Amino acid sequence: MKILFLDTVHEILEDRLTQAGFECIYGIKLTFEETKYQLLDIEGIVIRARFTLNEELLKYAPKLKFIARSGAGMENIDEEYCKNRNIVLFNAPEGNRNAVGEHALGMLLSLMNKIHQANRDVKNGLWEREKNRGLELDGKTVGIIGFGNNGSAFAKKLQGFDVEILVYDKFKSSFSTDQIKETTLEEIFQKADAVSFHIPQNKETIYLGNDLFFERFKKPIFLLNLSRGKIIDSKALLKAINSGKILGAGLDVLEYEKSSFENMFEGSLPEEFTQLVQSEKVLLTPHVGGWTNESYFKLSDVLATKILEKF
Repeated sequence: MKILFLDTVHEILEDRLTQAGFECIYGIKLTFEETKYQLLDIEGIVIRARFTLNEELLKYAPKLKFIARSGAGMENIDEEYCKNRNIVLFNAPEGNRNAVGEHALGMLLSLMNKIHQANRDVKNGLWEREKNRGLELDGKTVGIIGFGNNGSAFAKKLQGFDVEILVYDKFKSSFSTDQIKETTLEEIFQKADAVSFHIPQNKETIYLGNDLFFERFKKPIFLLNLSRGKIIDSKALLKAINSGKILGAGLDVLEYEKSSFENMFEGSLPEEFTQLVQSEKVLLTPHVGGWTNESYFKLSDVLATKILEKF
């Protein structure tokens, strides 16, 4: 079976597939157009996020049996087209869930204790103790929206603190424990001190974080987004920050991201992006919540296991 690698992933995936008799072909420098003419005999594709695998491209791969996405989200793959052609889709949310959970906790603690702000002040020669007085996570209520691999990993990390954990997931039920309460969005709006998104991007979730969403919170909140950028409307977020509805926002993803993360700053970016960058109440990281040395290995190892079990 010939496998085309369109992105760089940990070598464990190639090693395990090669040992099993697969032929691994590097195509990490191919453009979208060049890729079309390399697909005739390809039976498997490995990709992260370099470009979209849609019908325009995949129709050139008549023998394609599977696509393996090194990551969790599948929005850069035409799932409906693949379903119609019986192309198996693999992803690896198990591989980076722990990394996302730890990153979310780190962002929340940094925001509440103003660590990012205090660090910048001290490095600029400012010793501002009162300005950087923080809040304790102890005794707070944290709302988690989405209880898949990443949301459940964040909840697991929070159990080491004396917090109330409220979780809403439209598609799951009966997951409450002594420390985790399955609940409604309405209860999260009423009680949460912090809210974290851990949901996929689709037609239903794009811009879920809009003006109406933020207005429904009874208390000012800290907001985290480690899912996909378009879950949050940046204009609405800035409005909520300026009004005091949001005390701080930790964003590992932004709605302005391009399909290839490395090209984020090519071309012009809107004024809202500049405002987010300049705000002391916003903590930004470059979509690395699930991108640790450990997860880099685990993502590929998980994919190798899934591919070999199926083929």
